[in-house]
Amino acid sequence: MVALIKSCTLLGIDAVPIDVECVIAAGQLPSFNIVGLPTASVKEGAVRVRSALSAIGHEVPVKRVTVNLAPADLRKPGCALDLPTALSILIADDLYESAALDGLLVLGELGLDGSIRAVHGVLASAMLAKERGMRGVLVPDRCAAEALVVEDIEVYGARHLSQIVDVLGGASELPLPSRADRRRRRRPANADMADVRGQAMAREAIEIAVAGGHNLLLSGPPGVGKTMLARRIPSVLPAMTREEALETTKIYSALGLAGGLIEERPFRAPHHSISSAALLGGGSHPKPGEISLAHNGVLFLDELPEFARGTIEALRQPLEDRTMTIGRVNGTIHLPSSFLLVAAANPCPCGWLGSGARECTCSKGMVERYSARLSGPLLDRIDLQVNVGPIALEELRAETPGESSAAMRDRVVVARDRQRARLASYGVRCNAEMSSKILREVCRLDDACEQTLKVLVEERHAMSARSIDRVIKVARTIADLTGEDAITPAGIREATRYRAVDPMADVIVMPPAPEPTVRPRRRRDAQPPAPSPLERNPS
Repeated sequence: MVALIKSCTLLGIDAVPIDVECVIAAGQLPSFNIVGLPTASVKEGAVRVRSALSAIGHEVPVKRVTVNLAPADLRKPGCALDLPTALSILIADDLYESAALDGLLVLGELGLDGSIRAVHGVLASAMLAKERGMRGVLVPDRCAAEALVVEDIEVYGARHLSQIVDVLGGASELPLPSRADRRRRRRPANADMADVRGQAMAREAIEIAVAGGHNLLLSGPPGVGKTMLARRIPSVLPAMTREEALETTKIYSALGLAGGLIEERPFRAPHHSISSAALLGGGSHPKPGEISLAHNGVLFLDELPEFARGTIEALRQPLEDRTMTIGRVNGTIHLPSSFLLVAAANPCPCGWLGSGARECTCSKGMVERYSARLSGPLLDRIDLQVNVGPIALEELRAETPGESSAAMRDRVVVARDRQRARLASYGVRCNAEMSSKILREVCRLDDACEQTLKVLVEERHAMSARSIDRVIKVARTIADLTGEDAITPAGIREATRYRAVDPMADVIVMPPAPEPTVRPRRRRDAQPPAPSPLERNPS
């Protein structure tokens, strides 16, 4: 008898269906083989399965036991196939019937004592079951809250292998998951824009960036509030829609970090020592990186020039396409990475260039090398670039708080609603996602705006086609915030003003070193003085 259990494995963040087949043959040398391109973790599952079955009073038959994972040309990682493997052995040995598992997708890792442990990608498996018209899923109870997010399917959660064996024997019904509220808790709202004093231009840039989904760079000396501003951006973002929440939760579920529906926008702030694979995603079995974990949220890169040059350069493609493409010999996967990039940088290695607070100790060459770590193509993809300077003591110590995040968020929500209504037919959600074709159709400029744009481009001398498109996108967002139906010349000028980061503008040239007062010693490689005629011919 051939037993068949429906299961799945993860490929990136998506679930791929797997058929777990088992056949037991008598009259041959006893063996227990798992075939079908299993990885080491799946092969080791044979030991876990044997111990788990023994713990509930069953043994792997002393016969030739073969478990096949179909399709055979797909490599299967992870431990989620332990449970369907154990159940297929019991059914193939004619001990139980499989009727109770018909139409169910089964996955779970087994402990040596028969306990069923949590696995990754439960939300993706539940989505797969719904797409294929299956009845539901049977998953570990600890991660069943992720599957409960998917509507119109049955979800069963088990804690021990003996529970499912009782169901196969007709002694009980399939166990329902515990209904405790396992949704991800919201962080306390203790970070508010009202805490920020001054920095009017930076606050305006943040509101524009959040309203239109534009990338933002804050440049300035240490201690002026760049990080403080960036960490309060999530408090200005509008609430996630259910579609966005499902997209984000699916990514976190693939890494075992979900624990239920994620309803708040993620904020990721990796250290500058992070590797390219950890930031972008990758590995022999590709997994999401930080840019995918920041999907529908904020990716904050503090001290941007300190990141490895190759790591920063690799951001250019996902910033443009809003998806990360990872190619391997076995195939290519696409990981969603639509995030709001917020970066902070000092103007020079010491940080005090042009600050007025301290004298910069960096030479012009040091500043040039520091600035060269941020290439022009990357800066072209950052729509808003703002210099953040020190604020006066009186303004810093003022009792009157700044404008709250709630007030800024109200204006952002209105602007986002205008964009959603305007761009719904194009399949994009905000101005920053518009392609050049959509931009030309939606953001038409009148003669006054065209003339203003021409003058500003001539003044700056060097603006790429991408930079011009991004200026128009930012101008469209400014019009949405002010309630204008069309882009205005004032909006064009303001959008251009937010591309003014120039760390070399105020380079302090160090005075030349004073002349030495002592006679310099002769270099070792210098030529010795020519000998006198007497020294050449002593006789």
